[in-house]
Amino acid sequence: MNLVEQSLMSSSLTIHGTGLVALDIVTESSPEGTTYQWAGGTCGNVLTILSYLGWNSFPISRMDDSPHSNKAIQDMKSWGVNDLYLSLQPTASIPVIFEEIIPGKGSQPARHKFHWRNCPNCNEWLPSYKAITLKASKFLKEDDTSCDVFFFDRVSPAAIDLAEFYKNKGSIIFFEPSAKGAANHLQRALELADIVKYSNQRFDCETLQSDKRPFLEIQTLGSEGLQYRVNSQGEWCSIPSFEVKKVLDSCGCGDWTTAGIISKLCTGTREDLYSNNLDSIKDALSYGQALGSWNCGFEGARSGMYSMTKETFENEICSILETKSYEGSSHKPNIESSDTLNKCPLCPN
Repeated sequence: MNLVEQSLMSSSLTIHGTGLVALDIVTESSPEGTTYQWAGGTCGNVLTILSYLGWNSFPISRMDDSPHSNKAIQDMKSWGVNDLYLSLQPTASIPVIFEEIIPGKGSQPARHKFHWRNCPNCNEWLPSYKAITLKASKFLKEDDTSCDVFFFDRVSPAAIDLAEFYKNKGSIIFFEPSAKGAANHLQRALELADIVKYSNQRFDCETLQSDKRPFLEIQTLGSEGLQYRVNSQGEWCSIPSFEVKKVLDSCGCGDWTTAGIISKLCTGTREDLYSNNLDSIKDALSYGQALGSWNCGFEGARSGMYSMTKETFENEICSILETKSYEGSSHKPNIESSDTLNKCPLCPN
């Protein structure tokens, strides 16, 4: 059984997660400038991808009933994501993030530019991220929810509260910090996490120090691949990246890498996770990297999901793992698109 088949046998596994769930508004680099809208944000992407890979995904958020929130909710539901905890009280506007893909000059790949403070069209302030509250975490605890994995990418009192709750229930805790946040919350998150993954563009390994080290620490290095260390070993090991011959956009590649790692490495209890040998860990990390490399062939964080059948996706991942390279993709997203989608909640109709 290959790595792809193993990851797709995880339909009985459940993940809960909280953090950035947003609406992405993506404008392609083509002359037409086609615009797409879909759910995004680190937490939104990771849990939607895991649902695509066969997991039961429960994002924990506080989306209101606005058109932009509903657009993201419907998109996630179309991929099988459970919406039970997407609109916990008190609700708030969903963050809106514009991604402008700028064509590269000559043989250079395209690059992306994010607009998350002001709308590039009307210049109004865009809705920003608002963490769930302790009232919401209390509701989840009283509901006695359980999961195999708890994922979070933002620290807040409620996120820490849930991490402690799920840790005590035996869940694997996966923490992917995107910003430092409050120092006491960051330290507590590091103490609770079984796996910590972060980009070297946002943190160095000295910054994320804790008295209690996670079982697995992963630092991504962009086009250079990643390095990792296991608590019992303490030494960094490196895995080079796969070659991608036609890079269209790197946005979301880290989220695909995370989802791939979880789908391969977190398929049992915490004790099972800690009993993995170095070869199993390396295989899981390589599988995650294969998913991240595949995503480089598409514009937008998850447009590949809308561009081909699941069978074609599985075949392409197998090919990447075998050949250590990816040619890129000529597939286009099969999803609603138009220049009228390029609007924030405050843009005039």
